Amino acid sequence: MDTQLDTTTRPQVEVDIERHLVGLGHLIDGEVVSDGQRFDVIAPWNGRVLARCPAAEAELLEKAVRSARRSQQSWAADSEARRSALANIADRLDEHADDLGTVNSAETGKPLHIGVGEIRGAAEHARWYARQSLRVDTLEDSDAELTQVIREPVGVVAAIVPWNGPILMLINKIAASIATGNTVIAKSSPFTPLTSLLVGALLRDLVPAGTVNILAGGDVLGKAMTAHPDVNMVAFTGSVDAGRDIMAAGAPTLKRMLLELGGNDAAVVLSDADLETAIPKLYRGAFALSGQICAAIKRLYVHESIFDDVVEGMAALALAAKAGTPWEDGVTMGPLTTKPQFDRVCSLMEDALQNGGRAVTGGKALDKEGFFIPPTIITGVDHGVRLVDEEQFGPVLPIMSYRNLDEVMERANATEFGLGGSIWTADVQEGLRLAGRLRTGGAWVNRHPLVGASIPFGGAKQSGLGREGGQIGLDAFCELKTVSVLFS
Repeated sequence: MDTQLDTTTRPQVEVDIERHLVGLGHLIDGEVVSDGQRFDVIAPWNGRVLARCPAAEAELLEKAVRSARRSQQSWAADSEARRSALANIADRLDEHADDLGTVNSAETGKPLHIGVGEIRGAAEHARWYARQSLRVDTLEDSDAELTQVIREPVGVVAAIVPWNGPILMLINKIAASIATGNTVIAKSSPFTPLTSLLVGALLRDLVPAGTVNILAGGDVLGKAMTAHPDVNMVAFTGSVDAGRDIMAAGAPTLKRMLLELGGNDAAVVLSDADLETAIPKLYRGAFALSGQICAAIKRLYVHESIFDDVVEGMAALALAAKAGTPWEDGVTMGPLTTKPQFDRVCSLMEDALQNGGRAVTGGKALDKEGFFIPPTIITGVDHGVRLVDEEQFGPVLPIMSYRNLDEVMERANATEFGLGGSIWTADVQEGLRLAGRLRTGGAWVNRHPLVGASIPFGGAKQSGLGREGGQIGLDAFCELKTVSVLFS
């Protein structure tokens, strides 16, 4: 394959990426296929072409769907083989974590230790799914009758993965599909397809042909997957607008939907909060992965009595951050992963500053190659400004003050989004009471967020449908059937 890497001005650790991409292709019916057109993948840390990736077209999608359909029933019948495959996938990911993490960082811009950490986290998620089995709920068991709820596979799952956590979310959807006896066709984001295709090559000998297919391509491929009549379910993580389009595409065949969509999470800090403990957690909750997390803190409301202290503490952490390429020593944050997202966050930041906002830190993009925005804290804005009303998905945080709890809870809920939210207080019972008032899929006290393979995660309102993770998440990949026997 012609990867066409530009290695003229890169340090050696970056040149080494080239060797990982030899033979890169889609995993389809047990084979790695690299035929067809190519598209550019841009390195976010310098804005130049990193590689040219194969693009799957209609013919390859049809082959993947046929293979997934053909292999599904025998795959569903062998639970031990599925558990063994998941355990082996976890081990394989760990074995190749450094290599995969290098490519992951190259295409996402994450600092190298975070890129590698994502691979190891994905391995742990696969191990959790390897320990699961399809639960049977017994509702009645007597001499007269037996009534149970059993779980059966949905069939063929289309898994569409975003660019901010491409491998963790890829493995989550693949592992849930395997654990429940489904076959899967996964598509990576066109901004970050390289590591996903490498994972496909690594999984090739660990699962039967056709049970796992991994393709790369753009919106046309995604739309074809979600509308395909032989796809039974779509598991998608991404924007609200894309989620709506997917629901519309799947409506004619009543596809099952698992949609984890955008968020505009609020964190509410009460006057009694332990700021020494809370401020570092609030900072990480807002600025981890350069703010490119769906459940990151997007709006911070602080009681007026401690407002200045919180702003000062958050600003100190922001000023200590070091932005740079994945390969630089001491880097704590990378660039925005995509140019469109960089442009959007810049636009939101500029709009806030033009509408009364004050940049306590940051306030403009860094004057360097790539898509870098420093940790930016903005005060002096409120609802009605785009930065507050919309999901920024970047390292720009509005901090706002409030006076009474009823007012701030109303403001926290005044959004179409409902992914997550948090309350920060020394009074745990009060925190639980207020968490109950957040109209969100996840509500946390003195933490933000909480995610993991065993923890159901998803949104309310426009932030999605269903839950990923835990037993509830496994159920999302199943048809629940009630079976009843009358003995007399």
